Amino acid sequence: MKFARLGPIGQETPTVFHEGRHYDLLTLTADIDGDFLASDGPERARVALEAGWLPEIPNASALRIGAPIARPSAVICIGMNYAAHAAESGSLPPEIPIIFLKTPNTVVGPNDSVEIPPGSTKTDWEVELGIVISKRASYLDSPDDALDHVAGFVTANDVSERDFQMAVSGGQWSKGKCAPGFNPTGPWLVTPDEVDFQNLSLKSWVNGEIRQDSTTADQIFDVKFIIWHLSQYLALEPGDLVLTGTPEGVALSGRFPYLAAGDVCEIEIEGLGRQRQDFIAHEKAAK
Repeated sequence: MKFARLGPIGQETPTVFHEGRHYDLLTLTADIDGDFLASDGPERARVALEAGWLPEIPNASALRIGAPIARPSAVICIGMNYAAHAAESGSLPPEIPIIFLKTPNTVVGPNDSVEIPPGSTKTDWEVELGIVISKRASYLDSPDDALDHVAGFVTANDVSERDFQMAVSGGQWSKGKCAPGFNPTGPWLVTPDEVDFQNLSLKSWVNGEIRQDSTTADQIFDVKFIIWHLSQYLALEPGDLVLTGTPEGVALSGRFPYLAAGDVCEIEIEGLGRQRQDFIAHEKAAK
């Protein structure tokens, strides 16, 4: 199943997307959030959809697409999880997963504009497979237990400011990861039964020119291992978002220019949908 949220920022309607149409889920849940995912919400939605109980949303194509999950309690990210990306970053492939955090308020709609932060000269793109958690995962016994805790998968753009990330990091990466809008997510949350998640094509484009073209089969640490590994150090809660790393082809490689105001970035993951962001200059709010 594919879940989405449509409407203005802060007023999104939860929907299920089926055969090109959006169906309203407000009779089942106020939002696509941890409570919905942990209470067997996707299965209840499937039953209601098949029974014809859900009204179709008129003019759905004219509505803004929000992130397919409400603001998570945490966004946990895996760094350098593709060997070629580690190499273009000047690093050896990691022997254990590298973890960093993004703030939950970075999560925005897949087509929302992204402001380049003041003083930024190295804003970068990163197409990533995202995992959404369905129930609490803490101290799992093995990677084989991981999928019992996964609600589904999303397309995500782990937008980064490399100078903030590296030069003024203070020893960690999150300064370059947490500017407003730095985590476009969606358009859909797709349940695991519809996703061959370890064999998905990932691509990105800037101004129509291809940048990244890889597959999740090239991950160093796979989805199951990542969830198990994280559970040994923190508790993943329903609705949390885990980003699994990006393949080669980013501006950090030195092969491409960094993003500037007026640039358009598009990313796509097979079966999970496509995004498009206009990158714009930061404008200070009026005092």
